Amino acid sequence: MSHGPLLGRRQVLAGAGALATIAFVPTLANADERILDYPFTLGVSSGDPLPDGVVLWTRLAPQPLEPNGGMTSRSVPVRWQVSETESFRRLVRQGVDLAKAEDAHTVHVDVRGLKPHRWYYYRFIVGGDVSPVGRTRTAPAPGTTPPVSFAFASCSNWEQGYFTAYRHLAGENPDVVFHLGDYLYEGQGNPNALRSHVGREIQSLDDYRRRHAQYRTDPDLQAAHLVAPWIVTWDDHEVDNNYAALLPTNTDSNQGNGSLEDFTRRRAAAYKAYWEHMPLRADRRAVGADLPLYRGFTYGDTARFSVLDTRQYRTNQPCNDTYPAMCGGDLDPSATILGSAQATWLEQQLGESTAVWNVVPQQVLFANLDLEAGGAIPGDDRDAGLTDAWDGYRASRQRLMDYVVDREVENFVVLTGDIHAHFMSDLRQNFENESSPVIGTELVCTSITSGGNGTDLSSYYTSVLPENPHLRYNSNRRGYVSCRLDRDTYEVDYRILDQVSTPGAPLRTGASYVIEAGNPGAQEA
Repeated sequence: MSHGPLLGRRQVLAGAGALATIAFVPTLANADERILDYPFTLGVSSGDPLPDGVVLWTRLAPQPLEPNGGMTSRSVPVRWQVSETESFRRLVRQGVDLAKAEDAHTVHVDVRGLKPHRWYYYRFIVGGDVSPVGRTRTAPAPGTTPPVSFAFASCSNWEQGYFTAYRHLAGENPDVVFHLGDYLYEGQGNPNALRSHVGREIQSLDDYRRRHAQYRTDPDLQAAHLVAPWIVTWDDHEVDNNYAALLPTNTDSNQGNGSLEDFTRRRAAAYKAYWEHMPLRADRRAVGADLPLYRGFTYGDTARFSVLDTRQYRTNQPCNDTYPAMCGGDLDPSATILGSAQATWLEQQLGESTAVWNVVPQQVLFANLDLEAGGAIPGDDRDAGLTDAWDGYRASRQRLMDYVVDREVENFVVLTGDIHAHFMSDLRQNFENESSPVIGTELVCTSITSGGNGTDLSSYYTSVLPENPHLRYNSNRRGYVSCRLDRDTYEVDYRILDQVSTPGAPLRTGASYVIEAGNPGAQEA
């Protein structure tokens, strides 16, 4: 199915006269509270698709970087509409939702009663203002095995580059987009950066709201949100670098980390702002410093996606989160990166799945990465790995790998972000034994901008790859990963931009792979 360009604000306003025949619900408590400036400066988005529904999101913020986004303390009714056509001549669903002041004037409309595996268009209306038109797609129905296309991305640092990769991602018109964390970064503004964060290192609710708003003003990011639903999860920078549960990496009181109580307040603020600014359902709303983010999605019998949260429930990183680790704490059998409840849930997701592909979108490197090999740590032959990744929780990883083997989980694929580099890895049941069988594949996406332009090959990773034969592809450029899967194959393209220091860089494909259903391990396409 092909689609014309999405309607912009001017096009929508030109047809707004057609709305006169629709009974209109007053959008403001009284005339004195009329929004004087255009309120949809942060765009619109959709997410968490089901066979019969999807979440629609927007935030009213006429002055997005001002306190409260330039809004008053009163809540505002917002009209929403869903149609199968861009013209909106026939509405399949419509209603009014309240943009509550206590939720930063965001709305999260859980639309139900839609048809499975169908494209829809949606928009919001406040007074005389009409939002940009977004496009969304429901998930396929159970018992069907249609092809599914999606992209996944991570790590977009405002200060380290332009979000051109998001614009290219939008051009691929995927069925769904997965964002694997570090949607934003928490650091204070650097006046010497390509473009600076506003304000200090974020720690209060107002700080986090303003930072989310700043990122949402980016036109390339808005474009990617417009074309397809997103399924999101966080990593660390949505709160604080490398935090573990309620443990920050430092105790700097100037960053809101001075005590357990301080960091609990900081995490609560970050979690609330995250929910406010993402297309998540109401049952995912933060309660204090807790937000239940891990969840599953079935795309017919083609794929089951089990989205993880490797931050909120983990035990502390071993070796005081040193990089790389050599202390042996990574072998602690009591250490967990998921927490017991989430680990049990994941096993149930995998064990009960009837889908062809069992896909696990998550944050940090799953495969072993031996960093002492090749002289990365001269003069030391002890095991060394990324303590913040699954290498810091080897027993936790091994339990999952053994479960995949014991329960004969087929076509196991892990999606990963965080590391600012493209990787493709064979997943072996025992990484210490090169003859151990391959039981799945890990696909790692590089960053959107984090780390700057990068290089085709990192000298650091190149030095250790010979001792990590399961790591079969690496690029240190920026970009994202594009996937297409059906009942027989899982096709993968690693998309690359050579630079992000200027906007508009062209896109190229760094490598392509295919995984055949029933045959673990990826092959060059």
